[in-house]
Amino acid sequence: MIDGISSASNQNNLNAAKGKSELGKEDFLNLMIAQLKYQDPLAPMEGTEFTAQLAQFSSLEQLSNMSSSLDQSILANLQLTQSVNNTMTAALIGKEAKLEGTALSNVGQGDIGLGYNLLADAHEVNVNIYDSMGTLVKVMENVDSSKGDHKLSWDFTDNKGEKLPSGDYSFEIVAKASTGDELFVTQYRVGEIGAVRYTENGAVLMVDGVQYNLSDVYEIINSEQTNNTAG
Repeated sequence: MIDGISSASNQNNLNAAKGKSELGKEDFLNLMIAQLKYQDPLAPMEGTEFTAQLAQFSSLEQLSNMSSSLDQSILANLQLTQSVNNTMTAALIGKEAKLEGTALSNVGQGDIGLGYNLLADAHEVNVNIYDSMGTLVKVMENVDSSKGDHKLSWDFTDNKGEKLPSGDYSFEIVAKASTGDELFVTQYRVGEIGAVRYTENGAVLMVDGVQYNLSDVYEIINSEQTNNTAG
């Protein structure tokens, strides 16, 4: 009868533990207490077995405490890292940044900057700008074709000089050699970092009124490092 009660109690505790995603130290202790409470007095639990279970419980408690301490340490390190990043990011205000990609966003600002790099002198370099539907809306012909970094600005006008509506645009740089062959060109957005905004996902940069993640920036440059071309 006692064995039946013990088995039923242990089974109840085991079923309750199974309902959880993991077995914690309190569940382990409850199982051990139930086992002691309903043990057969004619065949009590041996001391060695009880000692082994106590040792297991002690190990479980230590591991649980270590896990809690580790979580707190990771959280503290994360908060410290975010604080350092926020402080360092604020120092970027006023500097110029190269941003990956060829996307241009018209959010009402006066103009927007874009850049390119030539590995060698080209015979001819043109800039094509497209709207979100892929329609060619602007061509800047015969921009600087010398080797090196160059930047230029676009005032969101089309080939007729008319202002284009707000929205998304993109650009491509087409460079050709004297033979007519196309040359490789590195293309990027370029602009001054006007502000830093802090969000729940970390600090972001405001460039020409458009928000960019820090991961979008691959180089911080000085204004003197690139040649200017208006377009």
